[in-house]
Amino acid sequence: MNKQGLIDAVASVASLKKSRAEGAVDAVLDCISRELKKGSDVRLVGFGTFRVAQRAATEGRNPRTGETIKIAARRVPRFRAGKDLKEAVA
Repeated sequence: MNKQGLIDAVASVASLKKSRAEGAVDAVLDCISRELKKGSDVRLVGFGTFRVAQRAATEGRNPRTGETIKIAARRVPRFRAGKDLKEAVA
């Protein structure tokens, strides 16, 4: 399912017009993104937790030249599924 499929599903389940469902989906995704950008966790009980993890600096190789390069440390988003989601998928 892509974003448009999600919007269609939300519109159908919530009996909303697609434009309103799109606004709702965009608002949820925007709120999650803003909280992660601030470094906060987003916990949706039963569904899962979005959090920011720190990835350490490492050394890699340029595949064309074989030259060693430095890969900078950075923050990356992570998601951990909640109990209800795990049970629904199993």
